[in-house]
Amino acid sequence: MLIRVLAEPRPGDARVALVPRSVATLVGAGHRVLFPSGAGAAAGLPDRSYSDAGAEVFTGPPPAADLVVAVGPVNLEEILPTGSVIAFLDPLGRPEEMARLAEAGVTALAMELIPRTTQAQAMDALSSQATAAGYQAVLLAAARLPRFLPMMMTAAGTVPPAKVLVLGAGVAGLQAIATARRLGAMVSGYDIRPAAAEQVQSLGATFVGGPLEAAAETSGGYAGEVAEDTRARQLAALAPHVEAADIVITTAQVPGKPAPRLVTREMVEAMRPGSVVIDLAASTGGNCEVTVPDEEVDVEGVLVLGPRDLASGTAGHASEMYSRNVTALIRHLAPEGDLVIDPSEPITAAACVTHGGDILVPAVRAARGGGA
Repeated sequence: MLIRVLAEPRPGDARVALVPRSVATLVGAGHRVLFPSGAGAAAGLPDRSYSDAGAEVFTGPPPAADLVVAVGPVNLEEILPTGSVIAFLDPLGRPEEMARLAEAGVTALAMELIPRTTQAQAMDALSSQATAAGYQAVLLAAARLPRFLPMMMTAAGTVPPAKVLVLGAGVAGLQAIATARRLGAMVSGYDIRPAAAEQVQSLGATFVGGPLEAAAETSGGYAGEVAEDTRARQLAALAPHVEAADIVITTAQVPGKPAPRLVTREMVEAMRPGSVVIDLAASTGGNCEVTVPDEEVDVEGVLVLGPRDLASGTAGHASEMYSRNVTALIRHLAPEGDLVIDPSEPITAAACVTHGGDILVPAVRAARGGGA
């Protein structure tokens, strides 16, 4: 199979979909890999490393390929000419673009729809990129906070540790908690799911008060929507903890839905000037009421940041993890060399958005107004 790597079209995204080690694996399995010159440079991966791994480095217009692999999201024009694409596609947020892919006959597999099962664990790109984002969120917050994170005992006196509050204890949230703990901060966390309390505490953080609901956890382990009365109790319980925090990192998202609102403007205004809020849910509306995607908002001295490409801040390792996810999916779908799309196979059924001119995912069809 002829596989082409896409140079990421989004400004600022330094990641690359395949690293040289994965290229060598795919070439060893009998595939050809086409690599655009310079696409790995921002992740610390020069063209020479790709050619040494067996890739065919090209310049100029992209050649035709059986499969394009990208980080994404991508549009139809960015991936042509090709018959298939594997990338983050945001299918529920961009149903019309999925329709364009279907009309063009492109087989599109969305990395964010890979099921959270044991068999698909090596392909779970949401988790790998959330790990990078959670880590980077703490570093960004620490860099912008005008105070130390750890407690310091100095000749000038003792400096107390910063207080870090993490809202949402999924992969990104737990990584943020672990990173903030390593940097010496006093860390607390909250999640609506009862099982999250033990996970937060296992990392040495304090689980703060707030409503817990077993029904808020989906079968895939993601958080689900909650009723309005539960949300009101959430806000009331979280308000004093937000007010006391030096850093608040929010990571709560609901697949296919707007991010839940966990931090109100009033909460931000009550925080100490110089404090920092990092909202990792900015791309789906934000957990904080004042978040503006990819912008810095100053609310009476409190800095609110809504970065959408935090994983790109550690592009080398983020690319390496994502590349392993993509390679695992390719090897699963192409055991004999060609891509095999079997709608009855669980991983394919979950991740394949378009094939044979049709949109296969009912939720995407419904988002277009075409019913389930």
